[in-house]
Amino acid sequence: MLDVRRLRLLCDLDRLGTIAAVAQAHSYTPSAVSQQLSTLEREAGMALLERTGRRVTFTAAGRVLVAHAETVLAALERTTSALAAVSAQLTGPLRIGAFPTAVRTLLPRALVSLGHDHPALELRVTELDPAAVPRALRERQLDVGLLQDYDVAPAEPDPGLDTTPLLGETVYLAAPAGAGTATIPAARDQPWIVATPGTLCHTVTLQVCRAAGFTPRARHQADDFATVLALVAAGQGVSLVPELAVAGPGTAVPPGVTLAALPYRRRTSIAYRKGAAAHPAVTAFVAALRGCLPRP
Repeated sequence: MLDVRRLRLLCDLDRLGTIAAVAQAHSYTPSAVSQQLSTLEREAGMALLERTGRRVTFTAAGRVLVAHAETVLAALERTTSALAAVSAQLTGPLRIGAFPTAVRTLLPRALVSLGHDHPALELRVTELDPAAVPRALRERQLDVGLLQDYDVAPAEPDPGLDTTPLLGETVYLAAPAGAGTATIPAARDQPWIVATPGTLCHTVTLQVCRAAGFTPRARHQADDFATVLALVAAGQGVSLVPELAVAGPGTAVPPGVTLAALPYRRRTSIAYRKGAAAHPAVTAFVAALRGCLPRP
């Protein structure tokens, strides 16, 4: 019989590309991962991987098993969800990953609502850039997480995850008052406040500026939009900010900042492992978070 834990390692190898990366994700040694995959080959009765030095590639059988393994893992999530639904109350941890603006504007009310309705649920929040959420979900560090994409940076579907749409927002160009900067081309010669390289916000800023024919001149790096707006108000540069950062609960645009709506949209969705959509904790979280959205 095929071992589920080894199937998960095989799927992770397909996703991450190397045994070393799989080992790091699971806090194993590469040797331990190799041994587990070799055992999986014996269980399957055929070669799943071709090894050339330190490199491995999938055989035809390996590819078939990866495709079916995703189905098996999703079925296990559905089974876990069905068992949880039998319980009279929600208990245990619910590990939530969210980007800083959501942690500041949406999550507090959602956590209060969940804590009131499900007092035995252990709510645990981790602040994460959306780019890090899929891996954390797959590695079972999170149960639910907030993903984002922009029309200029659409997300690639992840075969191991499902999502529920949450929020769509306008993107603004934030500039110091009096700068005369209301469009991206007009901001060509301005200093920019950008997010940390490797984050989705940083990628989007580069793509938007490059589409206008220039590379932004980064003066400051900041990932929290409250900090970004404070720097803009101080005349330190311009930046892209989403609607939630300037019109969400508990937010305010500092004096000295002007906002110009841009023809770009940011989309936020709630993600969870495939098969977990009906888990009572997931459905409770989705309902609570949707209940905290700003009213149109």
